[in-house]
Amino acid sequence: MNLSSISLVAVKKINCSSPRSQFTDEDIEEAAKLILASEGVINPIVVRRTSLKSYEVVNGAFEYYAAARAREIDPKTGEMIGVFILEEDNEELLTQQIKAFRNKGSTHVKNSGITPDILNNFIKSLESRLDKITNQLTETTKAQVKLEYEVRDLRKQVSSKQILELFNSLDVNQMTLKLKSAGINQGNASKIADAIVAERNKNKFDSLNHLVSRVKVKRGKKLIAAISEKKMLDIVDSWLNDS
Repeated sequence: MNLSSISLVAVKKINCSSPRSQFTDEDIEEAAKLILASEGVINPIVVRRTSLKSYEVVNGAFEYYAAARAREIDPKTGEMIGVFILEEDNEELLTQQIKAFRNKGSTHVKNSGITPDILNNFIKSLESRLDKITNQLTETTKAQVKLEYEVRDLRKQVSSKQILELFNSLDVNQMTLKLKSAGINQGNASKIADAIVAERNKNKFDSLNHLVSRVKVKRGKKLIAAISEKKMLDIVDSWLNDS
């Protein structure tokens, strides 16, 4: 059992039996803005499942109402809230902690005489921790994006080699059928296939760009590119989907 495990739950799936009226609108509004600014609560609430997709607040009514207000202000940023979920294997211990730390702790704070300096130092420490977490997340995100681009580039290279191999190996009839499958009509597909095979017999294609620049067909008295760059992209997409 790990009591430090925090779950993210949609605020709209949580209900609270404690009345909202016990807190002032000003306090809730201020807390809601702080939640949005830091994108979450630093003090997760404790909830109990009431069904497969709904929960009820056991402890943390103020945080819940502040989170609900944050969701009203900004539905996207305030959509989720961190919670501890009471389960059979942790309910007794969590309940004991609520009594030991939260209930007594709140009374203790009221009478402890916290000075502005102590509060400011706490806020600075919290901001520093948040900055570190933000930087760590930023670096992790950058690494993930870099990896995704590398994988995407590798897939493109593999895909290009597969398509190029088809252009370098299919006979005229096979080439005609493949070009037709990419949306080219029978007459043009046959003409382009003839031009591709004729040019390939001189020298195999080194790349798809090489093919586009080399293979020409007659249009009137002019020779034009048999396959435009845009059409080549369409062919590649079509053939990859067929494979």
